[in-house]
Amino acid sequence: MGIRRLGRPAGYNYPTGLTQISQANSVIDYLVVAGGGGGGSSYGGGGGAGGFLAASGYTLSKSTSYSITVGGSGSGGSDPNNGSNGSWSFVNTGPTAIVSAIGGGAGAGNTGDRSGRSGGSGGGGRTNGSNPNNGGAGTSPQGNNGGSSFGPLAAGGGGGAGSVGEDGQPGAPGGRGGNGGVGSNSSISGTSTQYSAGGGGSQFVTGPSGLAGSYPSAAYAPGGAGPSNSPATAANAADNRGGGGGGSSVVGTGGNGGSGIVIIRYSDALGQRATGGTVSTPSGYIVHTFTGDGTFTTNADFGGATTYSIN
Repeated sequence: MGIRRLGRPAGYNYPTGLTQISQANSVIDYLVVAGGGGGGSSYGGGGGAGGFLAASGYTLSKSTSYSITVGGSGSGGSDPNNGSNGSWSFVNTGPTAIVSAIGGGAGAGNTGDRSGRSGGSGGGGRTNGSNPNNGGAGTSPQGNNGGSSFGPLAAGGGGGAGSVGEDGQPGAPGGRGGNGGVGSNSSISGTSTQYSAGGGGSQFVTGPSGLAGSYPSAAYAPGGAGPSNSPATAANAADNRGGGGGGSSVVGTGGNGGSGIVIIRYSDALGQRATGGTVSTPSGYIVHTFTGDGTFTTNADFGGATTYSIN
């Protein structure tokens, strides 16, 4: 018996073959937080929070490496110095930064012009004699301004991603340090977490239980506390949260800011399609978390399965 050859259905052309229609690039969500600023010394201002940037639906290319830089923390100032600014966080492709979060501004100490430094969020100001000084400027939309000082001993709080730093407040005997600005929450990791809160400003206090201005949780850098005219080192901000360090009283050292973080996530519908960082799998997502510098590399299927037409 010979071979029977069947014709193709109407509308199909010869020769038989496949034509690629598309392979779209995948979209991601990201969180990029810079390092927080250090607090000032000698009734110093609180450090400003590191810049906070979050976005959804951002497109990345397949088969591409992106370098990740996680900003380090700013150091608290030793008497009578300012703190130091936090470092920036970046997502780069080649030499080009596609996302840049600005390091938090330092809190002022008892030196120089005694103004808070600018940054992602600004650091708190410290009074120069009887003259109040302004907090540093924040950078919209990454953060907010630091608070100004009040009177000779009540320093301003550092700005946070969610609000400005509080100004130093009146009160006996020398006023109250301003609270640090609140941070912003993100659930990109699978758990709602607050990032980029400002450090509290220091103040003159009369006993060991006296507290300087602070964000309510110690994880976000309260300001210095301690008896009057005695050294009091302020609290540090938590690592990988981008908070500002607290301002110290008298000759204590300002608190260090918190280091930054970079988190990238995408749908888990097609499984893991990139490498880099610490990988986790909360419901519905693949999450890559960078607490230090690294590389995020997408694979050839990062855009999902290729679609074809039959000719």
